[in-house]
Amino acid sequence: MTATATATAASTVLSADGTPIAFARVGRGPAVILVDGALCHREFGPMGKLAEELKSRFTVYTYDRRGRGQSGDASSYDPAREVEDLAALIEEAGGSALVGGVSSGAALALEAARRGLPISRLALYEAPFIVDDSRTPVPDDYVADLERAIAAGRPGDAVRRFMRVVGMPAVMAALMRFMPGWSKLKKVAHTLPYDASFVDEFMKGRPLPAGRWASVAVPTVVIDGGKSPAWMRNANAALSAAIPGSAHRTLPGQTHMVKADVLAPALVRHFTA
Repeated sequence: MTATATATAASTVLSADGTPIAFARVGRGPAVILVDGALCHREFGPMGKLAEELKSRFTVYTYDRRGRGQSGDASSYDPAREVEDLAALIEEAGGSALVGGVSSGAALALEAARRGLPISRLALYEAPFIVDDSRTPVPDDYVADLERAIAAGRPGDAVRRFMRVVGMPAVMAALMRFMPGWSKLKKVAHTLPYDASFVDEFMKGRPLPAGRWASVAVPTVVIDGGKSPAWMRNANAALSAAIPGSAHRTLPGQTHMVKADVLAPALVRHFTA
């Protein structure tokens, strides 16, 4: 069931638990659904530019993950609900779709494929896993720290904690409160534990669990940036090896903040193979 949601041309689809998920659709062609990473949504993040790059070849769906932008939320969080959100969007798109995810959105998209959602092809950009000693692993109390900060009404502390974990220098993290967009980041800080639920167990500096993604039969490409740090590139090479039959590609000159006009051709190549 779909209905127009706001004057910004957003539409909504109801997830299995009744939560409204806001989305936008542009272009014509096979359906592609793009999955954002932490703190991002349709009005604040990279997917709008990526959709513009892809819309000449595909019908591209961007959406606000639950708890963000114009989407609703539930009183308690379960990562299975986010998989259901993606399932509802795939149904809206015609019953199957090409899916691309970035950062923790890649981990969510991969989990959806593992659970058997009707994804025809899957593209993953830099799931933020840590699989060796090339950087400090995420501490065991990371998620608890985020939850404590949010419960205490300190969303800025949660954002700064997240930024430090992903590698931002302490001085820059401290100065973020003076930067444009800080209020938007704080507004969605309560969703940081949502993203952590998809990545935390794979950020401990240990090899990826054997057989975790053995059931993924979807043609998959795992992509990283040539200028990303060694720990990120090592993790994505390991992830590709852990997904049966997947390809691994590196985009020269790119980092975790990948440029849409560089990522888009890689997605087109995979989605049209």
